Amino acid sequence: MGQKARIRLVSTDHRKLDELCMQIKRIAETTGVRMAGPIPLPTKRLVVPCRKSPDGEGSETWDKWEMRIHKRLIDIDADERALRQLMRIPIPKDVHIEIVLKG
Repeated sequence: MGQKARIRLVSTDHRKLDELCMQIKRIAETTGVRMAGPIPLPTKRLVVPCRKSPDGEGSETWDKWEMRIHKRLIDIDADERALRQLMRIPIPKDVHIEIVLKG
């Protein structure tokens, strides 16, 4: 058994996240390494309620602002060629990527 690289992707835009997953999948197919995923992890919803009227007059009406945080998990064999190509992928600004090597 060789080393594995666990890639965790986090973003608020699921389209950019899925596009990045497809690029990683393409790299795994061209280099011939085994890949598991992308596994969609539960989406985190951050809801912020705030009053519509700033002065407190009138009826209590509320706005609810929501931000969703999407996560994907990919396990890939830690092949040197594949990891070098992974490092060259242009990553969008609002996507956070974390690569951890496991033995």
